Amino acid sequence: MKRKHLIALLAAVAAGTALPAAAQSAGDWTLGFGLHQVDPKSDNGALAGGTLPLSIGSNARPSLTFEYFLRDNLGLEVLAAWPFEHDISVDGIGRVGSTKHLPPTVSLQYHFNDAGVVSPVLGLGLNYTTFFSEETRGALAGTDLSLGSSWGLAAHAGLDFRINARGAIRVDLRWIDIDSRVRVDGAHLGTANIDPLVYGAAYVLKF
Repeated sequence: MKRKHLIALLAAVAAGTALPAAAQSAGDWTLGFGLHQVDPKSDNGALAGGTLPLSIGSNARPSLTFEYFLRDNLGLEVLAAWPFEHDISVDGIGRVGSTKHLPPTVSLQYHFNDAGVVSPVLGLGLNYTTFFSEETRGALAGTDLSLGSSWGLAAHAGLDFRINARGAIRVDLRWIDIDSRVRVDGAHLGTANIDPLVYGAAYVLKF
């Protein structure tokens, strides 16, 4: 299902790029207020030499974007959000803990057909994810669980639906490369391959 959503959005963006583009002036900026869900991929790796397959849950939180236009139609965007919280489970054992994370992402992105009713957006950037407030339960109750910070690439595709001269509703999808080293009581047990799709909607206000 995730793959179908990604293909559908990318196809819509590709179709929109055929529309004539209008300049978004250099020096303009936008603020976006939305709600996004972080949906980790289905296979999140395994710990302890592959004997403990991981499963990391999804979570939705309010999001905020700020974008400054360096040139016409070309913007530099910063993505922020309220901390996401995810359950951590081991297949066959059940839930063993949880963690919170912040995934600030900086992307360079291009806006097509900016003067039109529908404006596609494509971007590529860099993500930094920091994990905190790890908790344990079940088989790991009483242990010290920690997840290391992650640097990775991020891709962004979206559609802006203009509602007036300054405002638009954006639906978008991101893929983020997030890999975190997992430690229990200081011992390195393996790497969590999270690599989520992040999707949702936002109101974008242009200044």
